Amino acid sequence: METYISNVVNVGRSVICVGSGNNGNDRIHTAGQLRQGQTETIEMSIGTYETTLNLQLWKAYADEIEISIETPSGERLPTLSEKIGTQRYRAGETNLLIYYGKPGPFQVTQEIYFDFIPVGTYLTSGIWKIHLQGKRIREGNYNLWLPGGNVLNPVTGFYRPVASETLTIPSTAAKVITVGAYDSRLNAYADFSGRGGERLSYPKPDLVAPGVNITAPVPGGGYANVTGTSFATPFVTGSAALMMEWGIVRRNDPFLWGEKVKAYLRRGAQPLPGFEKYPNESVGWGALCTAQSIPYM
Repeated sequence: METYISNVVNVGRSVICVGSGNNGNDRIHTAGQLRQGQTETIEMSIGTYETTLNLQLWKAYADEIEISIETPSGERLPTLSEKIGTQRYRAGETNLLIYYGKPGPFQVTQEIYFDFIPVGTYLTSGIWKIHLQGKRIREGNYNLWLPGGNVLNPVTGFYRPVASETLTIPSTAAKVITVGAYDSRLNAYADFSGRGGERLSYPKPDLVAPGVNITAPVPGGGYANVTGTSFATPFVTGSAALMMEWGIVRRNDPFLWGEKVKAYLRRGAQPLPGFEKYPNESVGWGALCTAQSIPYM
């Protein structure tokens, strides 16, 4: 999806803005570095009354890692084998389906997908452990994600979460403008805003815009205060449109679209208190400022 969107940006005079998501302070992501012969254990809690769950583990395809799962009762399932097709296991009141993915035309990474399905109504609650052993390591980086969007029980999550790389798809696309959120009343970063990370192949987010207690119209008439990067993104979309009008329609810069708009918005972004280094994984190049982004000549 990200590749498609980036290609669309290249087709014509357009700018696509995407919110970075609202999972920055959720316990849905963890990561680490595995060495040859080393074993690491990832602890994940599943709360009571959880009806379904999926887990994604991403690693370099060049790395060979032995994976085993330990249930809350202490039962250790057989070591997973890297093979085509579905691997099925029964663990207490939970059925586990595991799928090994392959690299694709646009990526060199590999996904291992875990599907937790209840035998009855609910999954087996408690602390689950995923054991990773480095069998043949070239790079060693690994990431695990649980579903975002507040679909999980509040108790469900990783015991050692990592806030970086909590961007949601498709804000991970290279050529979109990725927008995080900040509280414009307090001039402070909104900690729910999805974050980038140093291990991404390109820096994200690009900037942040007001996304806390925004007054917006609601279905059926009237207004309400809303919060989230979905409400920060329209500020940047409108700013990009104004800049394109200034450049293309008013003939000040006929090439003001795509990555050029992104570059100007990055340059005009303003610093926020608490951040010394820019760009950074939380606010990118800073807070939106359209006035400073238009290149007056």
